[in-house]
Amino acid sequence: QVQLAESGGGLVQAVASLRLSCVASGRTFSTDIMGWFRQAPGKEREIVAALKWSLGTTYYSDSVKDRFTVSRDNARNTMYLSMSNLKPEDTALYSCAAARRLSITTRSAEYNYWGQGTQVTVSS
Repeated sequence: QVQLAESGGGLVQAVASLRLSCVASGRTFSTDIMGWFRQAPGKEREIVAALKWSLGTTYYSDSVKDRFTVSRDNARNTMYLSMSNLKPEDTALYSCAAARRLSITTRSAEYNYWGQGTQVTVSS
């Protein structure tokens, strides 16, 4: 089992920056793919970014490309999502997930472990 715990969400104004953290514990060696997803009220969950932990390969959705950066700290078993130039449409519950896969996937159904999420609210 892998446990994931997110933190760092909050209420910010538009164009502000925020950094989310996702701490992984447990059998983390079994999961090489990690992702950040978000879900706004009334909308489907969507992928924001993904990371292949062993190589540092990344993926970004078009809506956040050039504004968000996903990174990792091996020593802390922590994945980060650095968000800049935030927009009201970025408001959502952000969750991290881990997948027992070798390649990055954007499909939420292919992720095996999920955190509880952290709320990000961007005011205009």
